[in-house]
Amino acid sequence: MKILLMEDVKGLGKKGEIHEVKDGYAQNFLIAKNKAKHATNEVINKYKADERKKAEKEALEMAERKQLVKTLEAITLKITKKVGANGSLFGAITKEEILEALEKSHPLSLDKKHLELKAPIKSTGIYEIEIKLGQGISGILKVNVIAE
Repeated sequence: MKILLMEDVKGLGKKGEIHEVKDGYAQNFLIAKNKAKHATNEVINKYKADERKKAEKEALEMAERKQLVKTLEAITLKITKKVGANGSLFGAITKEEILEALEKSHPLSLDKKHLELKAPIKSTGIYEIEIKLGQGISGILKVNVIAE
């Protein structure tokens, strides 16, 4: 019986491959546990169409992420904070404060897990914060910390 694997099966093959297996193995194990489907033309065509849609969706998401990084790299975010007599900030600037300032000044939303602060920001100046959006897409957001 010809089957289309719907997930990886150890010792048989990977997802999307078509294999010829014994009827009992196909019916009683692979198809019963939704690891495979009977490989008819209809099933194969539907699987290929689903994979194309999935690839198109991923490509669209990648393009959106790249556009977001370009937009963020063009921004210099300004954050004002109270400073002490020695010029250092009262407390440190956190990822949450950076995101809050970004949302107030621009209609962009990020998650704090996307920001990479190498060290806490405790003094005034311009800082470069790395933004990692996954799948190798990253950029730099400039933050200008100004004394209040």
